[in-house]
Amino acid sequence: MFVPWFWLVMSSLAVQPDQTQYILFNRSPGHVFNQARPQSITPEGLIEITRHFPVSPDSHRRVGVAFIFSYLNTSDADTLESLRRFLDAAGQTHTPILIKLDGENWWSAVPELWNWWDPTRPGYNPANRANVEWTGWSADNAIRIAWRNWGNQIRILPPPNLFSPRYRKVCHEKMAVILPGIRSWWQSLPPDQKDLLVGINVGWESSIGVNAWYYPGGNDLLDHPAYKDPQTGLNTDDVLARGQVQIGYAAVRSAGIRSSGRITEVDLCEVVRRHLEDLARVVAEAGFPREKIFTHSAGWKEGERLYSTALNRYSCPGWSFYRHADDPANDRGVQEVLKGSDAPYWAAAEWLFQKSEETPDWKSAIETTFADPGCRFICVYNWEDITGKPTVIEAVRQVCNGK
Repeated sequence: MFVPWFWLVMSSLAVQPDQTQYILFNRSPGHVFNQARPQSITPEGLIEITRHFPVSPDSHRRVGVAFIFSYLNTSDADTLESLRRFLDAAGQTHTPILIKLDGENWWSAVPELWNWWDPTRPGYNPANRANVEWTGWSADNAIRIAWRNWGNQIRILPPPNLFSPRYRKVCHEKMAVILPGIRSWWQSLPPDQKDLLVGINVGWESSIGVNAWYYPGGNDLLDHPAYKDPQTGLNTDDVLARGQVQIGYAAVRSAGIRSSGRITEVDLCEVVRRHLEDLARVVAEAGFPREKIFTHSAGWKEGERLYSTALNRYSCPGWSFYRHADDPANDRGVQEVLKGSDAPYWAAAEWLFQKSEETPDWKSAIETTFADPGCRFICVYNWEDITGKPTVIEAVRQVCNGK
């Protein structure tokens, strides 16, 4: 029987699943660490976090650092140098790390993909309509602006058509440049330090119409000051348009799912599922075993179908936890997916307990999340919001040392 070469590589590199659980603090790319300024990524930036959490040698909990590399948002040179510095810093300080590869939320460095409307800016090509999302079934409905709210509403570029052939090709090319460096670093680690690579995380609350939505008449709004933009935001319980203009037509059509009629929840979720599976496959083919690959999905309406997009044969599923950060067992969507998962682990790929800052409450939330031994890691968003909260830091100390 023919066995693909990448499965042989994965078998040779695979680390047997263990019971270690990690609390990782995401280092926000816009603060001390900055991907566009590689020199800002230093060992001291990791020590700044880990020094707060001395862990006893017999503990099965460890503290580490996560960082997001948005490979379509900076030059290849800056991305690679930032990654090199991050890996070197992790090795020098013996810090467990999670590497998130983002190609969907930020993509300002590739105007040759998205600029279909402005001949005065780099990358202009009317054919780029095919690479962004649409409000109807044809490229005549391409959008040139979208909105996001991660604490406050901002204008952003139009979201990518997740199944534009050009977009997927560029994502694959960028990942092919990044992944060999991670693999070489991981291979070079001594056997007792292989666990410094907690994993590679693909996707970032992957969805359509949530982290990039479109207001009615949005294309015209681009020519007016931002303060005149609507402020109505999203109705996240609407699993199709999320309370705004329906998008997703470009991806659904490009994926060959349908090209007419009314978009369904099944259509949108199938696009996201294929998107995450494809990204996970690329990482697997680069030589990483399943237990090192994690997706990052989410759900906003209880039990919605979008939760299921996290699951594929190449990776371990991961989700965001805010509402259910104190007890993922109450997250119906996650629990339904886990019943059908054969992955060795799952992850709280984005997690923040917001109901209290008291030490006992935070300790309880972390311990309850880790109550399922299959939870490989909790990734806390973000360290910059935690560093000034000694009660939270104390909770993590206690969890890591079994107190």
